[in-house]
Amino acid sequence: MSQLSHYPHMIAADIEPAGQIVVTAPFDQTPIASIDSVDGAGVEQALTIARTLFDDRSRWLPLSDRIGILKRTAELMTERAESLALEAAREGGKPLVDSRVEVARAIDGIAICIETLRTEAGEEIPMGVNPASRGRIAFTHREPIGVVVAVSAFNHPLNLIVHQVAPAVATGCPVIVKPAEDTPLSCMRFIEMLREAGLPAGWAQALMTTDLEVAEKLVTDPRVDFFSFIGSARVGWWLRSHLAPGTRCALEHGGLAPVIVEADADLEDALPLLAKGAFYHAGQVCVSVQRVFAEQSIARRIADGLAAEGNNMQVGDPTLEETAIGPLIRPREMERIHAWVTEAVEQGAELICGGQPSSATCYQPTVLFNPPADAKVSTQEVFGPVVCVYAYDDMDKAIDQANALPFAFQAAVFSNNLQRSLRGYKRLHASAVMINDFTAFRVDWMPFAGLRQSGMGVGGIPHTMRDMQIEKMMVIRSNEL
Repeated sequence: MSQLSHYPHMIAADIEPAGQIVVTAPFDQTPIASIDSVDGAGVEQALTIARTLFDDRSRWLPLSDRIGILKRTAELMTERAESLALEAAREGGKPLVDSRVEVARAIDGIAICIETLRTEAGEEIPMGVNPASRGRIAFTHREPIGVVVAVSAFNHPLNLIVHQVAPAVATGCPVIVKPAEDTPLSCMRFIEMLREAGLPAGWAQALMTTDLEVAEKLVTDPRVDFFSFIGSARVGWWLRSHLAPGTRCALEHGGLAPVIVEADADLEDALPLLAKGAFYHAGQVCVSVQRVFAEQSIARRIADGLAAEGNNMQVGDPTLEETAIGPLIRPREMERIHAWVTEAVEQGAELICGGQPSSATCYQPTVLFNPPADAKVSTQEVFGPVVCVYAYDDMDKAIDQANALPFAFQAAVFSNNLQRSLRGYKRLHASAVMINDFTAFRVDWMPFAGLRQSGMGVGGIPHTMRDMQIEKMMVIRSNEL
């Protein structure tokens, strides 16, 4: 372990670590770094620091200071963009070409925070409109909600941290973040840059915990005012049920993104988009294209086209320029996905391409045609490079099948018929429906919300900033009014 890069915890106090976690590259399982973990005493110290900072309003950071810190952080990230991308690719397995895009998004996310601070504020509340409100003026001012605790996921190791931490810094909330155990390095690097840019250490702390019980203690402590979670539905809903009274939260889970493809769709345009949406980051994205419902006359052509697109994507080392699909985050995820695909084929699905591991951690891009409606690949989030194509004769019945699951996030319709596109938009149960675009489309200022079991609250940086603030009203009574 002595030859590995070592990352200390980032609690703003001299706390002895309780252990160490070894971070391995998902592609070949090579150890790449070690990082300190803390026990309940470390969590207690971090919470005490954050709560004390927030409760002493004389120590709150002025808005202009926060904007300056965010600007300098973005500058540092721009200077170090390539090293940030390479580190994210190594620890998370997303191909380097896509990790570069992630870093660019993360830098833009900082800019969105600044823009939101400059353009969004409180509002005037109408007064003088009846006898009771006569002689008064009222308005709201935005204040930080309090201590923020964020628990993050592995699949976008830098950008997700920016989405959870930067809005807290921007709004003036002390934040404690626990990154995914598989991908903590990008998070630690980001917190380092915030501090290098001038943020006092107590306002952004990062830590890994020795076990889940310690993590639960962090999340459920009554000193936490807002809890931000990105990860599995099982864990997210369980943690929400254990939050202290008064703690607000936002949960972002996964979905089984459905796509409706009508016979009049431009398949030359649609197929590369659908393949990218299905196989990007080895399908480890919460709005990956997983279920494609295609009109009967074109269904097989779509399945074959997706197979051709997938077979042209190079699978392998995510740090290489030519790699399009990297590894699964852990070997056991590859084993699970292979079991699900094998089960679907045994149940009657036609395997069009893939269906086999490429290595201990990589899985071939896989297309299944007409798997049973009750197969795991049809009812649960695969979170792997697997896409299912289902033939339909009736669009409404396809939409009913798409809506039948307890998950709803983003969906898509491919059609050049406006009425059919609008019918799909109106009837699909989703928070966003893309027309002639893939389900994984996202820009970071738009609302991003899981419905049903897919989440709670609205993501997207401006929306997260609103969640992390309260609107505090002032009412002034005066005879001069």
